[in-house]
Amino acid sequence: MQLAGGLYADQLRGDHGARARLLCRLEQEMLELYHHGSSACAAKVRFALAEKHLGWTGHYVDILAGEQFRPEFLAINPKAVVPVLVHDGEIIRESTVICEYADEAFPAHPIYPSSPVERAQVRIWTKAVDEELHPACSAITYVVSHRHTILRSGAGTFEDFLSKGAAEGAAARTLKWQYIEQGLAAPGAAEKIHLYDAYLHRMEQTLTTRRWLVGQDFSMADIAMAPYVNRLAALAMDGMWANGRLPRVEAWFERVRDRPGFHSAFIEWIPEPLAEEMHANGVRSWPEIRSLLGGSFEKTGRR
Repeated sequence: MQLAGGLYADQLRGDHGARARLLCRLEQEMLELYHHGSSACAAKVRFALAEKHLGWTGHYVDILAGEQFRPEFLAINPKAVVPVLVHDGEIIRESTVICEYADEAFPAHPIYPSSPVERAQVRIWTKAVDEELHPACSAITYVVSHRHTILRSGAGTFEDFLSKGAAEGAAARTLKWQYIEQGLAAPGAAEKIHLYDAYLHRMEQTLTTRRWLVGQDFSMADIAMAPYVNRLAALAMDGMWANGRLPRVEAWFERVRDRPGFHSAFIEWIPEPLAEEMHANGVRSWPEIRSLLGGSFEKTGRR
């Protein structure tokens, strides 16, 4: 990489600290992020980059309008999902992989602990998020919100829905169609809600002896979980932890919201009409979710 001349030349002569800072800034300017406002995975990466104080150039992919299926995006990610990070021409896919890459490529402001044991504990959380919680998040988002939006606009035929998302795979599209048509009665939908609730309880237990999910410091484990708790809040589902049901989760989420990078990672990128619609749909769906979790509410004394 060649350093800029002229304006920076004098300040760099003999100033190794300034040189390092400028190098870092120039490298950051080569970060490009393909993302969407309502994508939990994209929010995870935005939050990680904010915590690491890394700037980036954004390419907004409207996944609700199907822009992820355009040939130019499929050339970057054949799986037709966001986020995708491009660094100096290199394409990095998968949100957790992107976060790990950013932490290794830019060591300042680390989001992974220095202890090998704690790093392993962080990866237990991130693996669980990727393998279990993310599919559950997709289910609850469709059941609680997207189905109402799609049905109001006209869902069309199953064949149309399948063909529009062919790159996503027939099985995934079929499942989403079932969520749209049947809501919580769709195969496996109720189980996904219970799985989500189980993770909130797991967090509550973990936070008994600490402020954050791994060790005593904020880490990638908290970054990984934040988008999924925030999604519940965006869907007016904060009753799953609020009002004394899971007080440690409630306090943890308040601390997360107080992080300097939270607003830019989560709030700024959700268009206001979409945020309002998700909240309204969530309010509409909450009684059904609460009824599904009824036994759980009775045990905690919430009414």
